[in-house]
Amino acid sequence: MFFNYEHLQFRYEPFPIGRATPFMDESTYGDMVDNFPPIDLFESFQAMGKKGDKYTLSQKENPKAYRAFVRSSPVWRELHAWIKSDDFVYGVLDALRERNIDLGYRQTSPIRRFTKTAKSRLRGKGSSGRHVPLRARFEFSALPADGGCLPPHTDAPTKIATIIVSMLKEGEWNPAFGGGTDVNRPKDQSMSFNQVNRVADFDDMDVIDTFEFTPNQGVIFVKTFNSWHSVRPMTGHGSDALRRTLTVNIERLA
Repeated sequence: MFFNYEHLQFRYEPFPIGRATPFMDESTYGDMVDNFPPIDLFESFQAMGKKGDKYTLSQKENPKAYRAFVRSSPVWRELHAWIKSDDFVYGVLDALRERNIDLGYRQTSPIRRFTKTAKSRLRGKGSSGRHVPLRARFEFSALPADGGCLPPHTDAPTKIATIIVSMLKEGEWNPAFGGGTDVNRPKDQSMSFNQVNRVADFDDMDVIDTFEFTPNQGVIFVKTFNSWHSVRPMTGHGSDALRRTLTVNIERLA
């Protein structure tokens, strides 16, 4: 098990979001930071026509390079196998449930899960919410300290929960640059409901909390209709530093 939820604490309003630190064993964490992929493998939001200033490498963005890199690195290969397991997915959901955030999903054996899904299809019905298949994936992300940002959004409707793991060494990041994950509330209440994940402007939001960008921490939040969050434009003018993270998503398959 890579992640440690022992120190995980949440705020619950306007949506569940929490922080755990230290989030990983120092040795493993250091190995991951030292072996973070080079930026030339990443795709930029600008090139993809997306809002924000971010670089990403995942099974969706530059998937060939992503797979080759993960396979070439022992620590990332091992993490990938764990992230893809039911033990990881339901371990996160168990950690949430222990903190009064019960998303209604329960782990079942593969045979039982297959049987229930097959019966539902034969009856012309979808599987019940409790047995909806879930999966996890991770992406490497990097935002430039010089102006990098992610505008306010609530995440795609298929997402269940997200974990953002900082990837930096002690003393490597200048806190004056910013880079924290902001919890937002719309100034206009009519924008509160955003299940479909429309992207807003920074000026549309009040920042009600910020989870600072610090080493060896995991920020975990639940996708809701109002889970507005963002990274405001960073102020490291002229700096070549990068806000590097590992972002893990748990999603519904159906």
